[in-house]
Amino acid sequence: MNYLAHAYLSFGQPGVLTGNMISDFVKGKKKFDYPAEIRRGIALHRSIDQFTDTHAATREAKEVFRPAYRLYSGAFVDVVFDHFLASEEEIFTEEGLTQFSRYVFHTLDQQTDHFPEKFARMYPYMRDQNWLFHYRFKPGIEKSFGGLVRRAAYIDESETAYQLFEDNYQLLQDCFRQFWPELRAFTLEIFKTGVKGI
Repeated sequence: MNYLAHAYLSFGQPGVLTGNMISDFVKGKKKFDYPAEIRRGIALHRSIDQFTDTHAATREAKEVFRPAYRLYSGAFVDVVFDHFLASEEEIFTEEGLTQFSRYVFHTLDQQTDHFPEKFARMYPYMRDQNWLFHYRFKPGIEKSFGGLVRRAAYIDESETAYQLFEDNYQLLQDCFRQFWPELRAFTLEIFKTGVKGI
């Protein structure tokens, strides 16, 4: 899952939200440099990623992108699943997504002292371009694919990925709808029982 899902699955807890958003930029034992609630968010993010990577619906969705993008197929699916989360009316109306995005960025603005350097450089673009809101719309996904390619080491175009997204839209949406309730239930259970690895 990508940034919107990780934010949503922080369930309104600022420290957990911060850790969940910065986790990909915190390597190894560096997580122990953070306060307990941020460490909890970092560990939660990693649990979410592991659940996502091993789920049958995610594996099916990755097959759409794998022939063209191989190891990067999962990164494209992460963005695609954020699109379906953002556009599910039962989860987010357009106004609801607007309000949620404002909450996330307002919360993160109070946490900048905890940002790793690479996330700190990226965050102003995420906030000012409102990535979370624009996942709802296909042009936002097209732009996100382009950003993914710019940050990647071994791929140099995203047009194929966007066409695959368009051509397989219903299949990908079906995969998301199979996967999402199980991920949400998994995450809620972690909140009840605690996160390993903190």
